[in-house]
Amino acid sequence: QVQLVESGGGLVQAGGSLRLSCAASGSIFRRNTMGWYRQAPGKQRELVADITSGGSTIYADSVKGRFTISRDNAENRLYLHMNSLKPEDTAVYYCNTSPPRWAIWGQGTQVTVSS
Repeated sequence: QVQLVESGGGLVQAGGSLRLSCAASGSIFRRNTMGWYRQAPGKQRELVADITSGGSTIYADSVKGRFTISRDNAENRLYLHMNSLKPEDTAVYYCNTSPPRWAIWGQGTQVTVSS
């Protein structure tokens, strides 16, 4: 069974918005801090934001004030609302625990922001 499934990416102009969703298995999601990660070509994967099971959040400085992470514990779903998108946000976005403990990453969802 697929453990992590990301969706919601697409092509958007600078200044636009997207909402990403992550469906996770209960074994991954429950009582774990969950995070959104992104990886641009030629760059290391980086943590964008994470959220504890109780709702406490941390954001990378590069997205603070523009992105909002949230979770639905009952449905084992993780969300990332992205506003005021910039070309530098272009990357494949992944979800996982934070720090990542699930060895098999999902397929990710591509976010492309045009200038």
